[in-house]
Amino acid sequence: MLVAATTVPLTTLRAGTGARREDVSAPPDVEEKSLDDLRVAMQRGEYTSQAITQRYLDRIEAMDRTGPMLRHVLETNPDALAIAAALDVERKAGKVRGPLHGIPVLVKDNIDTADRMMTTAGSLALAGSAADRDAYVVERLRTAGAVILGKTNLSEWANFRSSHSSSGWSARGGQGRNPYALDRTPSGSSSGSAGAVAASYCAVAVGTETDGSITSPAAACSLVGLKPTVGLVSRSGIIPIAHSQDTAGPMARTVRDAAILLGALAGRDPKDSATRVAAGTIDYTRTLEASGLRGARIGVARKKYTGYSIAADAALDTALRAMKDAGAVIVDPADIATAGKFDDAEYEVLLYEFKADLESYFATRHAGARVRTLADLIAFNTAHAREEMPYFGQEILQLAAKKGPLSDRAYRKALATCRTLARTQGLDATFTRYRLDALVAPTQGPPALIDLVNGDPSGGSSTSPCAVAGYPAITVPMGYASGLPLGMTFMGKPWSEAALLRFAYAYEQTTKLRVRPRYLPTAIL
Repeated sequence: MLVAATTVPLTTLRAGTGARREDVSAPPDVEEKSLDDLRVAMQRGEYTSQAITQRYLDRIEAMDRTGPMLRHVLETNPDALAIAAALDVERKAGKVRGPLHGIPVLVKDNIDTADRMMTTAGSLALAGSAADRDAYVVERLRTAGAVILGKTNLSEWANFRSSHSSSGWSARGGQGRNPYALDRTPSGSSSGSAGAVAASYCAVAVGTETDGSITSPAAACSLVGLKPTVGLVSRSGIIPIAHSQDTAGPMARTVRDAAILLGALAGRDPKDSATRVAAGTIDYTRTLEASGLRGARIGVARKKYTGYSIAADAALDTALRAMKDAGAVIVDPADIATAGKFDDAEYEVLLYEFKADLESYFATRHAGARVRTLADLIAFNTAHAREEMPYFGQEILQLAAKKGPLSDRAYRKALATCRTLARTQGLDATFTRYRLDALVAPTQGPPALIDLVNGDPSGGSSTSPCAVAGYPAITVPMGYASGLPLGMTFMGKPWSEAALLRFAYAYEQTTKLRVRPRYLPTAIL
């Protein structure tokens, strides 16, 4: 029997066989702690990985289904404490794998883990079905010594199910809430990863993006979120939307933490051909300098990406002054000539690739999976409409199901249009014309009210150019409007993650805008 989201219990928060709760007189203080804070505490012997892991588990238990009831974690790893204990033994023996050794990390529930947790994209259709092997990014995290703490809630099927969806809602997890104002959206689709980091369930988490799914929730939860160049981070073992735009990436409270996590995630994967041209392991923290904006030419993409939010526009103007004071050369405006002209072509590409890529992914799951095709998924949702479709439907799935193979002329034309308008005539032309190192724009407006009746309201954002082009983008806190977070996005050339991190770090260190969430019932008016 399927269980509705309102009654699905959180998976046990205690470790599996062989692990026990560590007896500590003073539990570690993990709230707002950075990766460096946790690493140094373990180096000094003040905390162990097991104690830190237990503290995060306790915090999830206290805040996710009780307290503010954020609903950002679908399940925790029953072996987390045992893994942490083993990593503590390694540390005591003098083996430290790197900056993530013993660090608990949450991953989005569309990323495969070959353990006792499920990978479901938030859908009951995959509940009870385990992945046969880790996603490549999970392999890299485990090799780096991270503790996979659990799976985060998300907008079901990465928000590619209905045009009237409510971001942060899934049948397995229910509606996620924004830690800054509980009646506001955490945005999608990596809503659970964003909310979990903001609420200090972990220092860093892994999200995924097709268009805005890392940067949008990061901005809504006052975080740093980096969408890498497509091909820098492997997608194998990740439930897809579209291979031309999909990528995983880091979500963190600081730029430095995002840089550390990106270094662990990035790398060539034989199972993902897009990573063939990716560089080897890079320490992205080496480029971080407080003076990193000095001499940088930063363009302002105003056309289409400003003018929809008075608060976001005002915060952007303040940010531009801060960057100018930090030594940046501000080119304002530096508009993308093709802004908004590739939206229809992008949607066509996503519909085609979703059908092909999802069915290819389903083929990797073991025989116990309930669905093997997109048609199976649609039928499952229809048969279990009470649990799966209490608020919105599945019209995007139905549109995708009607698409033909990727050899169709309509698909090939749409993909070529995206490449031309987003890359050649879009970002490439803008970077060249204005001799830019990066572009900036508000990531989006303040997070909207949760609306399960009408779904997410339409509003502006700057996520699409880099998403469609496959280029990197990083959002960083830009301020607040009535206590609601605002973010600014730096858009870059392909493979320019190090430069974007440097610019974002310099801006972050110059402004130091981020404040911790207060879990208020509504916005400050």
